[in-house]
Amino acid sequence: MKLELRFFASLREALGVGQENIEIPVSIHTIAELRVYLAQRGGAWAEVLADGKSMRCALNHHMVDTSTRLEEGAEVAFFPPVTGG
Repeated sequence: MKLELRFFASLREALGVGQENIEIPVSIHTIAELRVYLAQRGGAWAEVLADGKSMRCALNHHMVDTSTRLEEGAEVAFFPPVTGG
């Protein structure tokens, strides 16, 4: 499945990337599973996306929780718990 990932504010700074197009394994179905998959990259990815780290997520510009199922071609965005304007 192909996705467009976006990272905002302190997440973008820590990871050194604001957006990425990615193809994920067919075994990944939810945002929570995507987060675990990305954390397996290690380094900053493991630290920023670690289980228990608070963050918000959006799927196609709609705020969702991590149990939300992914869709082919979707935009998945990750935000720190509080962002400024």
